[in-house]
Amino acid sequence: MEKKQSFDLLFCSSFFAFLLVLWPAMSQEVENQREFDYNTNGTRGPAHWGDLRPEWHNCNTGRMQSPIDLLNQRVRIVSHFTDFQIDYRSSNATLKNRGHDMMLQWSGAAGHMEVNRSRYFLRQIHWHSPSEHTLNGKRFALEAHLVHQSQTGNIAVIGILYNIGQPDYFLSTMRQHFVEISATQRDKLLNMVNPSLLKMRSSLYYRYIGSLTVPPCSQNVLWTIVRKVRTVAPEQVNLLRVAVHDDSNTNARPLQPLNNRNVQLRIKASIEGAE
Repeated sequence: MEKKQSFDLLFCSSFFAFLLVLWPAMSQEVENQREFDYNTNGTRGPAHWGDLRPEWHNCNTGRMQSPIDLLNQRVRIVSHFTDFQIDYRSSNATLKNRGHDMMLQWSGAAGHMEVNRSRYFLRQIHWHSPSEHTLNGKRFALEAHLVHQSQTGNIAVIGILYNIGQPDYFLSTMRQHFVEISATQRDKLLNMVNPSLLKMRSSLYYRYIGSLTVPPCSQNVLWTIVRKVRTVAPEQVNLLRVAVHDDSNTNARPLQPLNNRNVQLRIKASIEGAE
């Protein structure tokens, strides 16, 4: 009996310790973004995010904030790296309107990305228009963020930039779902959604340590920005914005200071399993 009680106590202690490790990261990104906005002249705009809640203070005081300008002159080139792999698979998902963006959240095992033998599991994708990151000062029409989380709660995000051009295939497959959620403003449960349909294969990608780009602006986020810019049709960008039902013409956070951070451009390390 004593052995069983000891086992039960050990199991419960381990389980709750596991939850405590995961909880901070799981609660990092604000689900309902109606608590803040992107109006640069308003009291809830980006310059004031850190004042809205004590736990959002990093938005104002953090020195490792995102997004940044990926300027050639301050990027260190690292060649012949193969430390980045992706293994995605189809899984059920839910499309959500969070107030200032559209988010597709996978409910099952949608696969993972692996960096230096650390595995980060795909949790969700959302979109910002125009892009949040810039390349040599150039801003793009759209930016997708694929948010991943490790078993210890660490966050890694893959960013994909889009220019106006041919329609994006993944967004084309989602078009009717965006239309429906735009009309109802409700979450929509979807059957198997394959994240591998996102086109992100590239021989070049940027790597740096930054933050979430929405409150609470938590830092030590591992960012990987795909250098190859994809294309998206104007109506696809418009649909993402119309579906949100807000008063802003943007949901992109302004650029943040680099503050002497190291930014790498990694060469000849293909992103596997993404096409």
